[in-house]
Amino acid sequence: MSSLNQALRAALHNRDNLLGELHAQGTDCYRLFHGSQEGAGGLTVDRYGPQLMVQSFHQSISNDELSLIAETCRQHLDLPLLLVYNDRSRSNSRIDRTDSVYQPEPAALDDMIGHEWGLNYRVRGRHAGQDPLLFLDLRNARGWVKQNSAGKSVLNLFAYTCGVGLSAAAGGAREVVNLDFAEGNLAVGKENGQLNPELPAMQFIQSDYFPAIRQLADLPINARRGQKLPHYPRLAARQFDLVFLDPPAWAKSAFGTVDLLRDYQSLLKPAILATAEDGVLICCNNLAKVPMDEWRTQVLRCAEKLGRPVREWQVIAPASDFPSLDGQPPLKTLILKF
Repeated sequence: MSSLNQALRAALHNRDNLLGELHAQGTDCYRLFHGSQEGAGGLTVDRYGPQLMVQSFHQSISNDELSLIAETCRQHLDLPLLLVYNDRSRSNSRIDRTDSVYQPEPAALDDMIGHEWGLNYRVRGRHAGQDPLLFLDLRNARGWVKQNSAGKSVLNLFAYTCGVGLSAAAGGAREVVNLDFAEGNLAVGKENGQLNPELPAMQFIQSDYFPAIRQLADLPINARRGQKLPHYPRLAARQFDLVFLDPPAWAKSAFGTVDLLRDYQSLLKPAILATAEDGVLICCNNLAKVPMDEWRTQVLRCAEKLGRPVREWQVIAPASDFPSLDGQPPLKTLILKF
C-alpha cells in the first residue's frame, strides 16, 4: 500500500464519526483529507455535495494518484462523486491543460448545490476565482452565527459568497448586510440567497472595506497624499448587533492596506466602533504564522484602548476535518462580547 493510500484511508477512518454527525445535521460539504497534517503536505481533498474537489498546492499529482484518491473516497462514502482536480502549484490552475489528469467529466463542471447546516450553497468546480466558493474551515463559525442571530442586525464584512450572511438569515436575523469589494463574490452570494427562497432577503453592498467601515463607524476617510479618492458608495453611520470580520491575509487599494500580520488593528478598530454597545464582534485571522495567544492579546488590547473593553470572549475552532497536530490551526476565530 502506497504512503498516500495509507494516509488517505487513515484520514477517512478518523472522520467516520464526524461525517455521521454532519450528514445528520444536513451537511455534505467537508474536508476529507487535510494533507499538511495527515501525511501529504500541499494536498487537500474536499467534498462539496456531489463533487469531489482535489487540490495540490506544492506539486502536481499523477493520474494514478488522482484515480486512487477518487476511487478510495467514492468507495468509503459509497457515492459516485464527480471529480475535479485543480493544480494550484502552477499558474493558471483554473485552466484545463493537455494532460488528461486535468480534464474532468463535463458534468463535474456543471453548477451544483452543496449543503451545510441544512442550507443550500452554490458549488462550481472552476470559476473566475482561485478558491472554492465555500471555505469549509469556517463551518463551525457559520453554525454559531446561525444559532445566535435571532432578531439581530448583522453586518458581514469581507463577505465573499455570503455564507455567514446566509447563516444569519437562517437564524432569524431581522437584517443582514453583506459587504465585499468583488462584484463576482456578491453575485454568488445572491445565488445562495435564491437557492434558499424561504429565507428573508439579504442586503448587498459592493465597496472597498475601508471607506465602507469608516463611514459606518463615523470616522473620516482620508486620501493618500497627492491622490484623489476613487468613487465609493455613501453610507450612513450606524451600529450592528453582530459584526463578522473575516479579512484576507493581504490586499491593497487606494483606501488602505489589509495586512493581517503587521496591522490587524486598522481593520479591527472601525469594526469595533460599528458594533453595538452590547453587541458581538466575531473576528478571524487565517495566517498560520500568527499564534492564537498573541493575536488574542492584541485584539483585546485594541478594544480596551478604544474604550470598548471585551466583557467575554470565546474561541471557535475548526471542526475535526481540519486537524491540527500542534493545536494551532491557521484559521483563528474569536467571539467578542461587549
